Amino acid sequence: MIKKTVTVKQIQNLDRIAIEQYGVPSLVLMENAGRSVAFEVLKLIKDRKQTEVDIFCGLGNNAGDGFVVARHLINQCMKTKIFIIGQAKNLKSDALVNYQILKRLHYPIKEIQVIDKAFLEDIRKSEIIVDAIFGVGLNREIHDPFRSVIETLNRSQKRIVAVDTPSGLDGTTGKIYGVCVKAYMTVTFSFIKRGFLKNQGPKYVGRIVVVDIGIPKRLKDKA
Repeated sequence: MIKKTVTVKQIQNLDRIAIEQYGVPSLVLMENAGRSVAFEVLKLIKDRKQTEVDIFCGLGNNAGDGFVVARHLINQCMKTKIFIIGQAKNLKSDALVNYQILKRLHYPIKEIQVIDKAFLEDIRKSEIIVDAIFGVGLNREIHDPFRSVIETLNRSQKRIVAVDTPSGLDGTTGKIYGVCVKAYMTVTFSFIKRGFLKNQGPKYVGRIVVVDIGIPKRLKDKA
């Protein structure tokens, strides 16, 4: 069975129509997305008491998905650490909302500016890493500190679960922006992105799991 694939522009347009024309709140889509990723992460874990999950967030909407993942894993009594690459003061819109929820619940969130011994020790202790650094909207070369973090995550040889797309991969062309997270599994939303199957995409996406986040079926059928 051939599964439908979409370009980045197509999936962004579907999201926009769902929000603007059908009235589906963007926060609802983000909540559904993060909860679905958390569910897939939990399926990888045999011993919840002994397993640590580290979640790495950027500063865009993909970070918001990561914050939702963290909240649902913590609700399932998972040992979870949350990292932001950069400064939280630069978060906006839905990502900021979900960051503030975590802060009100007093969950610690570490800001990463450089790679240091404490950071490397956190990576060493983790069993699974969630990549919520960049989403499908990325269209530029990746520079530090993001580049160094991604390179460190890849060297760790941990199982990495990418949120929607591996950070650094162009979802349409399958090319990478200098560096890319090498995922064990990519949990992608609504449709497989065309770039997953082209050029360097297959090398980085790992196993692909497609999850529904609440885009109306009649809209998806028209894609």
